[in-house]
Amino acid sequence: MSDIFAGLGLILQWQPLLFMVIGVIAGVAVGAMPGLSTTMSIAVLLPFTFIFEPLNGIAMLLGIYFASVYAGSIPAILLRIPGTPASAATLLDGYPMTEQGQAGRALTVSLVASVLGGIVGGVLLLFFAPVLAQYALRFGPAEFCMLAVFALALIASMSQGSMVRGLISGLLGLLIATVGLDPISGQARFTFGSTELLAGLGFIPVLIGLFGVAEAFLRFESAGRLESGDALTPGSYRLPGRELLRLLPASAYSSVIGFGVGALPGTGGDIGAFVAHNEVKRLARDKSNFGHGDPRGVAAAEAANNAAVPGSLAPTLILGIPGNSAAAVLIGALTVHGLRPGPQLFTASGDLVMALFWALVIIPVIMLAVGLLGVRAWGQITRIPTRYLWPCVIGLSAVGSFAVRGSVFDIAVMIAAGALGYVMIKGGYPTAPMVIGLIVGPIAESGFRRATIISGGNFSWILEPIPMILLIASLLTGLTPVLRSVFSNFRSTGTET
Repeated sequence: MSDIFAGLGLILQWQPLLFMVIGVIAGVAVGAMPGLSTTMSIAVLLPFTFIFEPLNGIAMLLGIYFASVYAGSIPAILLRIPGTPASAATLLDGYPMTEQGQAGRALTVSLVASVLGGIVGGVLLLFFAPVLAQYALRFGPAEFCMLAVFALALIASMSQGSMVRGLISGLLGLLIATVGLDPISGQARFTFGSTELLAGLGFIPVLIGLFGVAEAFLRFESAGRLESGDALTPGSYRLPGRELLRLLPASAYSSVIGFGVGALPGTGGDIGAFVAHNEVKRLARDKSNFGHGDPRGVAAAEAANNAAVPGSLAPTLILGIPGNSAAAVLIGALTVHGLRPGPQLFTASGDLVMALFWALVIIPVIMLAVGLLGVRAWGQITRIPTRYLWPCVIGLSAVGSFAVRGSVFDIAVMIAAGALGYVMIKGGYPTAPMVIGLIVGPIAESGFRRATIISGGNFSWILEPIPMILLIASLLTGLTPVLRSVFSNFRSTGTET
């Protein structure tokens, strides 16, 4: 307990506070650029922290981490391009709000939910980190496989209109995820002799193509019907107190989900955001507006992916096991500053660790101030005439795709994914299930095969407690929409007769 108060005293000095502000501003600038991932931004700016005190340098990197995850929602809401993978779930309701002239409201909801998610996640990390880290250690290949299956089961509830089309989209995502080297044997799959495909299809270029470029193609199709001044208006940025109270339960619930999922090594805010979005939708009395511009969907996704940031640092700092790729870079930063993540870190530098935990509570507050100052400026993007905006979006998307690996091939992947997304949208196939398949496909495949190998070639691992619980949850999640549809049809048939 003494370390908690000592850590608070350390982080409230002016130097760490200044570095957190710098980190938040840099994170917002990077996160709002599609393709410039959180991991990339931390890795690029890491060398600049070497000359600073450990607390100041790490505090700045945490500010970048937090703010870039939040800022990914800005292009997701305004342009239908996720700034980061964690923002993919945000555009499901965020972009429809922009199309309805409610971009300002969507940006404000995103900001408030992100701040709430970050604070809740930071508090949970501060007081429950050791317990959560021990829980995360119980997850092996079998548990990760069934967690991925649970995420895949969300496709059924996300597929509005036609469940079959949603499942086809999800299966297509799983198929695309198999391109490249086999994770177990190292055998090349679906590469057709191309060396560029050995590393697989880049997730970021595919993501940008499916959403941003596909939307641009749709806009170009209707360009002949648009006037030079055609543009959306951001609408009001105000969030009435009554609506804020209505969004609090969804945000708080999603924060806990995001934190829990983020604490599992190998997962992240992208999975947590989709899970939270689905759960909030499932518990809502009126589900009709989800996917069509419901603020609760934006709040759920943003609260979850920001709460996943502190969650990912639980196994990172306590056990030395990175929660995701960004946390792995932070381990490198700690090591460079002479700090070795793990149990011994709490013994040797307990006050410093608690100061970093407190930083995760303070950074969202700084993010709120920066966001409130900038939200009106970001909303003005909607005022740019469509015929000028979308060519710029294509160029920005190409730059973002190229920046991931410095490969022109990724630009080609982006264009191909954009064409695929365009065809799917025109055919009435949802693209969100494909993204889920892309994200969790490798996790499910690797976990399934490793668990089967460990168990001697049989499937007895499914009967273990955690996999069994996740399997039951997956069945309930996947079958509930089917049963609801069957009962609804049965009732309508009975009424007609």
